[in-house]
Amino acid sequence: MLALLVFLPIAAFLAILLGAPARLTAVGAAAVNLALALVATGTWHCGCWGCSAPVLAKPAINLAFGFPDGMSVVMVLLTAIVTLAAVLSGKAPAGREKLYFGSSLLMSGGALGAFAATDLFFFYAFHELALIPTFLMIGILGRGDRRAAAWKITIYLGLASLVLLAGLVWLANLTGTFDMGRMVAAAGTIDPAAQKGIAALLLVGFGTLVSLFPFHSWAAPAYASAPAPVAMLHAGVLKKFGLYGLLRIAIPLVPDGLQVWLNPLLILLLGNILWVGFVTISQKRLDLLLGYSSVMHMGYIFLALAALIAFPENPLAWSAAVVLMFAHGISIALLFSLTERIERSTGSIDLADLGGLAKSAPALACMFGIAAMASIGLPGLANFAGEILVFLAAFKSYTGTAGLGPVQIACILSIWGVVISAVYMLRAYRNIFQGPAVKLTASAPDIPLPDRIPALLLIVALFAVGLYPNFLLNLLK
Repeated sequence: MLALLVFLPIAAFLAILLGAPARLTAVGAAAVNLALALVATGTWHCGCWGCSAPVLAKPAINLAFGFPDGMSVVMVLLTAIVTLAAVLSGKAPAGREKLYFGSSLLMSGGALGAFAATDLFFFYAFHELALIPTFLMIGILGRGDRRAAAWKITIYLGLASLVLLAGLVWLANLTGTFDMGRMVAAAGTIDPAAQKGIAALLLVGFGTLVSLFPFHSWAAPAYASAPAPVAMLHAGVLKKFGLYGLLRIAIPLVPDGLQVWLNPLLILLLGNILWVGFVTISQKRLDLLLGYSSVMHMGYIFLALAALIAFPENPLAWSAAVVLMFAHGISIALLFSLTERIERSTGSIDLADLGGLAKSAPALACMFGIAAMASIGLPGLANFAGEILVFLAAFKSYTGTAGLGPVQIACILSIWGVVISAVYMLRAYRNIFQGPAVKLTASAPDIPLPDRIPALLLIVALFAVGLYPNFLLNLLK
């Protein structure tokens, strides 16, 4: 069953190349995958989802998929939701439908394969597969300085992948296996001195893929140049691969090594939240503002990881990281989808060119407002549930007798990021939707009913998790 879920988007991609109707095939495959993912949330404990096929005898490499825990289920569900919204959003350029929809499906298949793989080789390989259409879509169908953005993301993520590969191969050599379950079982055999070096490689490799400060400068220009489905899938889903890898591999296998790098990690994540937050405030275009906002919010997930590194027995930190990964993925995908709609309706996403759009496009204003409030962390929406869990996790082991530790100090400083988020997001909403209408917005059409479907799908997910976080937390027990 899980192999079907992983390979269905790839099969649909091949069908599109052979002449199948691009949009219909993509939407059909994405809808079936979402149905399968929803079934998986209730039945993932049963043995019907796991599968394995030998690929190489020595070293033993298997094409193996499974749900070792609820985190994989949540990531697969996130991928399925965003994929369906992505293929329903945006408008393919004339004559480019195969590339547009096929690349979106290939990105989805790569992400699903990475999150479902239980073999280290395919965990890495599926992610690299998903990066290929990302580069191509930005370079060919992007906007603005798309070629420079495509080269920048290629160089950054290519080098990060090489650093990551070195750390993963080192781990596989020390544990003697590529099976991720067996690797975790053999974690106690890894020498602490080796753990320090491996942890550094994994933090730089995975961290760059997640846009950890200061390895973040590829992200915002890439998202600003990317077509809507690419921005939605990469910012919403693929960027979570690095966080998933740290939770799945780094923290279980090299905990002592990560302890050595805890304080530098806390400084870097504050760079994401505070430094990048102020950079976000200064942006004049909505796409760049959202790109930097995405980078900024990664700092909160890294804070949850830091709490887990500092206190491995902390039960809240792991759940907090996964819930916020899901929440951010949904909210940023919704924002990029609606940004594309604003540009299509008005011809611009420069904040100075817009104003009063709510008068002519009230439905668009309402949906963008929900997305903006989710990004800020308004109670009742999924991001609030994730962020409050992160802050609680940072203080879970605080007793008061020993004073504030590094994680608690970082948490207190990071709360200022909530204020920064409110400043740039509320200002953007005011500049676009409030005030008197301008030439570009006076007669701008509202979002038509068919285009509201992907936005409503993402909004329902935000409210479902925001009002009932146990929907995800029960999967993570």
